[in-house]
Amino acid sequence: MNNKVGNYRWTICALVFFATTVNYLDRQVISLLKSVLSEDLKWDDGDYANIEIAFKLFYSFGMLIAGSIIDKLGTKKGYAAATGLWSLAAVGHAFASSTVGFMVARAFLGVTEAGNFPAAIKSTAEWFPKKERALATGIFNSGTNIGAIVAPLTVPVIAVYWGWQWAFILTGLIGFIWLVLWQMYYTSPQDSKKLSKAEYDYIHSDKEDEEAEKVTEKVAWIKLLGYKQTWAFALGKFLTDPIWWFYLFWLPDFLQSQYKLTLMEMTIPVAVVYMISTIGSVGGGYLPMAFINRNWPAFKARKTSMFIFAMFVFPVVFSQKAGEINMWLAVLVIGIAAAAHQAWSANIFTTVSDMFPKKATASVTGIGGMAGGLGGILLTWAVQKNMFVYYRELGQIETAYLIMFWICGGAYLLAWLVMHLLVPKMNKVILD
Repeated sequence: MNNKVGNYRWTICALVFFATTVNYLDRQVISLLKSVLSEDLKWDDGDYANIEIAFKLFYSFGMLIAGSIIDKLGTKKGYAAATGLWSLAAVGHAFASSTVGFMVARAFLGVTEAGNFPAAIKSTAEWFPKKERALATGIFNSGTNIGAIVAPLTVPVIAVYWGWQWAFILTGLIGFIWLVLWQMYYTSPQDSKKLSKAEYDYIHSDKEDEEAEKVTEKVAWIKLLGYKQTWAFALGKFLTDPIWWFYLFWLPDFLQSQYKLTLMEMTIPVAVVYMISTIGSVGGGYLPMAFINRNWPAFKARKTSMFIFAMFVFPVVFSQKAGEINMWLAVLVIGIAAAAHQAWSANIFTTVSDMFPKKATASVTGIGGMAGGLGGILLTWAVQKNMFVYYRELGQIETAYLIMFWICGGAYLLAWLVMHLLVPKMNKVILD
């Protein structure tokens, strides 16, 4: 961080971090209550998978719409609208009383939560120079971990003492606190009265991007699909986003199924996994910045970092073997894989602002988010919905998880190879 020019841009980063924390807190509540809701509402794994698919389906297409809307409305209005609506959706879960009711609530949550990452990436592109974007992205993206840490430490306690409905209500209301802070502190750099000229000039120090920014506000997403850079990002998300969602929605079930933990007993192991992953989220921003400070081109620095992070994911295939020795070894291995995912995520998001002008970043991020959601739907339907039910009926659920961990281990190396083949060198997109 450059203290000489001022640090107001990091206040914006803190706001985006807070929003991302709330975003993931709201979406994880249901996974922690799976056993309680399954008992109360008579769900099986197929019902839970259908509810998860509803969220991912609407999240996927919501991402496509959200990116375009945020590019048109602007960051402040778009982010506020998305957060307000997803907070209402989160609270709405408390009033569902059936599988169909939860599918409707999850669908509404999915389509509205889709606004977070396009708005967050657009905010970062507007408020940070290129060399700091991976670090800023890593910091705000660590909100996904904090939300995932806070959820297991609070949701089971609320559910046990006050009932599962209040777990949805109280977590959902937090988003409205963020809305007040967002309205108080956020403006664009051009309109900010709290930004010094020195910091403004520093934020806009990437001179080579000036011509690329001379583009109309409205960039049709169908036009963006004509670029290999868009497909590289989208396919990278398609292959790796489902892995993070697997951890998010199925880790509590894995711990309860594999080690016979109660609702309260599994809270600490789940929280530890996401505590470890927080290190990867922030560290993932530091590594490419260190390469850039050694005069590496930004794109090369990110791709090299992403390959390193992909290698750190692979040992997750041995998590169950480690767990046979001690459950905490499995937690450690899964935590390292989750940390590597977050480091990967911080950099794959930043490739969008590297390759595209700022006015198209939310739309491209939305396209990638849609691809990631579709990948998650495919994985849930083809593997989790059918395979988990089949092996649980046979009493061999550990076999299903073994297959899933092998998929998790190889997904990032495959994604890196696909992205490299599509965009082997940095080519900045110029939109006429």
